[in-house]
Amino acid sequence: MRGALDGIAAFLTDGKSDAEAYPWATLRYCDSAKVKVELIARYKPSTANKALAALRGVLQECWRLGYMSAEDYHAAVDVKTIKSHTLPRGRALASGEIAALMGACGRDSSSAGSRDAALIAVLYGAGLRRSEAVALDISDYNDETGELAIRGAKGRKDRLAYATNGSSAALGDWIGVRGRDSGALFCNINKGGRITIRRMTDQAVLHILRKRASEAGVSSFSPHDCRRSFISDLLDAGADISTVQQLAGHSNIQTTARYDRRGEVTKQKAARLLHVPYTKRPPLNH
Repeated sequence: MRGALDGIAAFLTDGKSDAEAYPWATLRYCDSAKVKVELIARYKPSTANKALAALRGVLQECWRLGYMSAEDYHAAVDVKTIKSHTLPRGRALASGEIAALMGACGRDSSSAGSRDAALIAVLYGAGLRRSEAVALDISDYNDETGELAIRGAKGRKDRLAYATNGSSAALGDWIGVRGRDSGALFCNINKGGRITIRRMTDQAVLHILRKRASEAGVSSFSPHDCRRSFISDLLDAGADISTVQQLAGHSNIQTTARYDRRGEVTKQKAARLLHVPYTKRPPLNH
């Protein structure tokens, strides 16, 4: 937010001021409108809208503190959000790809094979963000109920996720290898195969997934794509979207809907209904 406000202040003063020095209470609608035009020219809609939200926030504080009249405040913030429609980010993994990843882990008889299978199981099977997975302690998992206590997640919100079926089995096998010493659920394993109860990093999760994808012959994907797959597959299986929203820890249901990739599959099926009468040409003779 500070960076966005610094940029707005610099634009309005030709580089002579930053967010701390700019007199925000003097800003009027014509200034806000110019800022919006500049943001559209410089940034993608999502980035521009975040900057506009930061501007509205600081103006609201000026009004609350009595530095702006209600009339000036409401006029200055009356700048509409920039509308856009972009292609959805990331992708959903097919069930065969999840199976291939698990197979790659299963062929690795070392401790890392067991750990990585359990990690993939909670990223996909419980829909965890990678930061949430590495933050788990062994005490956060209840192996009787399958509950995973996610603490201090995005937005400083706690929630319960669930490891069931294969996810529960994968976690059980990993804990059997790891042991029940207190500390991080997913921990480091050195090159000699020795487990150290030391928390993994977000980057380590990315490295693990890339390694297992290469072994399994699965196309490149991000840790967050496991979460997208979790949401899409639950909705496809008939789960209520509000329940999926709670499991995913989203603040609003629109966010959950944006993760849904079922519509793309439907469009692909529809596209295949059309036959293009093209006959493959023989190779050219040189």
